[in-house]
Amino acid sequence: MKRLLSALLAAAFLAAPLPAFAQTAEPAPATEAPAPGEAPASSTGVNTVSGEQEGEANVAAAEEHATPHYPLKKPEHMDWSFAGPFGKWDLGQLQRGMQVYREVCSSCHSMNLVAFRNLEALGYSDAQVRALAAEYQIQDGPDANGEMFERPGIPSDHFPAPFPNPEAAAASNGGAHPPDFSLIAKARAVERGFPTFVFDIFTQYAEGGPDYIHALLTGYGEEPPAGLELQPGTHYNPYFIASSALAMAQPISDGQVTYGDGSPETVEQYSRDISAFLMWAAEPHLVERKSLGFVVMIFLIGFAGMLYAVKRRVWSKIPH
Repeated sequence: MKRLLSALLAAAFLAAPLPAFAQTAEPAPATEAPAPGEAPASSTGVNTVSGEQEGEANVAAAEEHATPHYPLKKPEHMDWSFAGPFGKWDLGQLQRGMQVYREVCSSCHSMNLVAFRNLEALGYSDAQVRALAAEYQIQDGPDANGEMFERPGIPSDHFPAPFPNPEAAAASNGGAHPPDFSLIAKARAVERGFPTFVFDIFTQYAEGGPDYIHALLTGYGEEPPAGLELQPGTHYNPYFIASSALAMAQPISDGQVTYGDGSPETVEQYSRDISAFLMWAAEPHLVERKSLGFVVMIFLIGFAGMLYAVKRRVWSKIPH
């Protein structure tokens, strides 16, 4: 049976057509010699110089109409107190960031997932939290008559939104709906690419959101490059993650917020403080998670060493 199969395979191989490289190529047709005084023509009948110029023009046109990659500038890697496996919150910075949010950002941006009682983690006492919540009017109801009413806030309430619905927010901001700030520091970040993200695994880099927010807030005022057309009502910012311009004008300027601890009242400081506060709002248990993760890694390393020692002891007297 095996011999029969071998014979059939050999016959099929011999009957197969020869490969293309074994076939004899037909001779190329002879070209006519140019007449006296005429320039020799190329094999395709097209002038080589004009073909190169056309190719360069096509490349230039493609580059001109190529889709740009956003952001036009990548955010700078900032130094944060909460960065790294042993990072800690700077409570003073978080309190300043909350002040910037309340006095500047809260007029347009909501923070629907943050409750007033969560602010105790920033170093505020229960009385301070209750007093701060009472400054807001919270819509509640319906009452016994089926109507909605407003009351002073309590610690269990969340920060109220500046607009009743997204449609009203967009109508008040030129058609652009300001995003909610509860998770903005985790939802907005620029990809770092290869091989940087490989090192981020070991350094536990997770500050892409604060880096981006800081860069965006400090990126206003630059002149747009030549040839860039901005839509009416937009503002150029090379750090914007979705386009070269955004509907939000520069939201803060030097001296706009008065700090009580003597910190610099500059756009740079405001941007750092609000970025740190938004990172806390997005992940308030960041420090606890890192501390627990470090303990777990130490345990796993020790446990692996114990398993190796047990394996050596159990299998040491067994021949292999």
